[in-house]
Amino acid sequence: MTQIGSSTTRTATVSYFNEAVPDTVVSNADLCAVLDTSNEWIVTNTGIENRRYLEEGLAASDLAAEAARKSLDEAGIDARDLDAIVISTGTPDQPFPSCAVMVKEKIGATRALPLDLTQAACSGGLMAMELASSMVSCDRYTTVLVIAVEVLSRQTDPTDRTIRVFFGDAAGAAIVTRDAEPGRGIVSSVIDSELDMSVGIRGGGSARPLTHETLDAGEHLIHMNGRRVMEMATKKLPEAITDAVREAGLEIDDVDNFIFHQANINIIHAALDSLGVDRSKAPISLDRLGNTGSASIFTALAQLRRAGGLTRGETTVIATIGAGFIWGALVVRH
Repeated sequence: MTQIGSSTTRTATVSYFNEAVPDTVVSNADLCAVLDTSNEWIVTNTGIENRRYLEEGLAASDLAAEAARKSLDEAGIDARDLDAIVISTGTPDQPFPSCAVMVKEKIGATRALPLDLTQAACSGGLMAMELASSMVSCDRYTTVLVIAVEVLSRQTDPTDRTIRVFFGDAAGAAIVTRDAEPGRGIVSSVIDSELDMSVGIRGGGSARPLTHETLDAGEHLIHMNGRRVMEMATKKLPEAITDAVREAGLEIDDVDNFIFHQANINIIHAALDSLGVDRSKAPISLDRLGNTGSASIFTALAQLRRAGGLTRGETTVIATIGAGFIWGALVVRH
């Protein structure tokens, strides 16, 4: 197990959080009509009421570009002025070429360096922000577009009652810029990992290339040990948050907002209760969107902004855990 922690002076500000979601709403009732499950079971065990599925003919880069344009327009930044695009997705349009290059072309970011994070799963959005903040802390980059996008509806078995109900599709984006104001922006981060195969996709890589046999066995789709995920998440998320807040020189009570990966309402509530934090401090987007992987922290951040949060002087903790396992927390001062 390895841990990266940082509380050194940063010059990175992350802002202009936006989401892009498909038009097609899939309710619990829709899934109950084709799966052996119930609305009560889904809500009790996940907190999810609806999710969105991307329409046929569209792909991850389309959703990503939509979220990117929203953030660029709001920030008043021309895509041609971007220094880099960091995109996190476990569901790119195709294995290669680069999804970041596809988005770069769609939005006209002619001089941006395209970077793809494709295997950080649900922690990808946090990892992308950490990478972008490190980039703008050096002299070479001043403005980096961060995007997280997932089309997880196409990586789940439509007949699997335990996995199908969890996942939805969405994209989120933010702008990371260099900021000279001391004590503002990303002020600390803690990232940790431990190899565990409880969640993943077994087929399609060099270890198990896609064959008729692996396809018939469903190895190109998500498998998940829910009990193991719950065990790891409820332990590691509070630990990462506590460490990151301490490294920022703060106390848990100093934090105004807690943004969690939107995997499961019970995980989020357990983490908050462990920290002694009122549940009202953590906005929830999974009820309307489901688990949208690396994009989920951006959907929660965008929702908090619409509600009037993330104002100047507030402090926000962003915490994620994803397959691997990879988990971590960032402390952001607005």
